[in-house]
Amino acid sequence: MPFGWREPATVAMSLLLTLVPMGDYVQSGPRTALHYAANRNFDVNGSYAPSRAGFNLADVASAKQLRSLPEGVMGLVWLGKCNGVDETFLEAVRPYVGSRNLFGFYLMDDPDPTGRYFPLCTAANLKLESDWVHTNMPGVVTFVVLMNMATTKSPSFINTYTPATSHVDLFGLDPYPCRTELRECDYDMIDRFIAAAEAWGIPRDRIVPVYQAFGEGLWSDGGKGKYILPTADQENEMLARWGALIETPVFDFAYSWGSQRADRAVENSPELQVVFSHHNGIGPPAK
Repeated sequence: MPFGWREPATVAMSLLLTLVPMGDYVQSGPRTALHYAANRNFDVNGSYAPSRAGFNLADVASAKQLRSLPEGVMGLVWLGKCNGVDETFLEAVRPYVGSRNLFGFYLMDDPDPTGRYFPLCTAANLKLESDWVHTNMPGVVTFVVLMNMATTKSPSFINTYTPATSHVDLFGLDPYPCRTELRECDYDMIDRFIAAAEAWGIPRDRIVPVYQAFGEGLWSDGGKGKYILPTADQENEMLARWGALIETPVFDFAYSWGSQRADRAVENSPELQVVFSHHNGIGPPAK
């Protein structure tokens, strides 16, 4: 049975708090023991770079990378398949069976239930993949980041995925409120995304906050503008808003540690590294 169905996420969170040190500083924003930042996690020497800002859930692409992680760091493995349990899926997941520091599998990012924007990803295929993981790797989590099927002013996740239809454990929401076409960051976007997810049947204890921590570059925001790299004050405001709504997620997600499309991200923003070091419990607040 799925991780979240076997025991509530709040119980799983209590277990993680006993396993992963929180650091010496009081966290800002949502309180959780696990912090993830995607992309370019390993430097030229193969070392896990985001640890310097207190991140301890690694973006992993191979069993070798998982084995290389320092003590106290767990791995979230990117898959991106959604074809069900075929030979390609089995080849991707079997190397991780029995891994002591495997947290979970990131099954899909922006899965499309319509096939209009990206290749079709059905709830049935996610269910097959999640069920295989839960059966063969007890305690290992499955995770997706949902695609908003409407606008940022009126987001919708209707006819996408729920815990019941997909057996996925955790669902990321990624409102990115800092954009060039706005006079200021639209923090209410966070409230709207959470309300839309709840309306579709995703409870708050299954939601993973995804914080905007990138901007500029070649990204388009879908609203005739571009994303802006948040300042330290803006990032702290985002964390505060998320913390008021999702107090104790199983983990949280800063997008992104590494640049993907000539953008700026946490890896090249000392200001945001200070913010996340404090949020992640290893450093003082930004001055």
